[in-house]
Amino acid sequence: MSIYDHFRPEEAVFVDRVIEWRNSAEQYYKMKLTDFLDPREQQIIDALMPDEAVRFYGGANGTERRRALILPPYYEPNVADFQIEVLRIQYATKFFSIEHRQMLGALMSLGLKREKYGDIFIGTDEIYLFVAKEIADYIIMNLQSVGKAKVSVSSAEGQRIILPAEEWTEKNGTVSSLRVDALLAEMFNISRQKTQLLIKGGLVKVNWKVVEQPSYECFNGDVLSARGHGRAKILSIDGKSKRDKWKIMYGLLK
Repeated sequence: MSIYDHFRPEEAVFVDRVIEWRNSAEQYYKMKLTDFLDPREQQIIDALMPDEAVRFYGGANGTERRRALILPPYYEPNVADFQIEVLRIQYATKFFSIEHRQMLGALMSLGLKREKYGDIFIGTDEIYLFVAKEIADYIIMNLQSVGKAKVSVSSAEGQRIILPAEEWTEKNGTVSSLRVDALLAEMFNISRQKTQLLIKGGLVKVNWKVVEQPSYECFNGDVLSARGHGRAKILSIDGKSKRDKWKIMYGLLK
């Protein structure tokens, strides 16, 4: 069995990259710091690396997007090795409300890759943004507005950021197939026709990647999200019922 049999075909390029990082660390004692990775990419690295050869950090405990440090033998990293800076974004909260997608859109308009940004935490009075250290000054100088709201950006170095823990509600259900459209219809209690429109509109992600085919097949552990409806995770696939439907347990993010 090939190592690629354990991953989806579209993940092969990333798998190759991880193997190259692993070989460089083992053979040439080279340390590799990645950009920010989504949780699925972190899972792939975990599967391909010995535990002692990789560390993850996203700027605070509880972050979802994290950088990976691929380590040569015997090297013990510290937080500074991850090269992450936390930025504080302030605006007139009395007059404006900023959502996650607006914040991300404003950042992407600066011309930098998504991989340079970690988590975005929208607080009551301010926003905290985790970024690669090399782009922090650029953002401070160039991010002046988000939508119609004028913003002020500064370093939050030295501040202790505590992110709220995710809470999932577990549910059981049955689906006719493990296609993404069928799963979304069950998880979010919407029609299959509507899920297909969301998918074709580029509003659905599986494992943090946009999928545009309603027939895309999902597996145990996959995380699904649909804009405007939330996020769900397949916790277990428990075989078929007497009516030939798949029995699943899934979690809904509160």
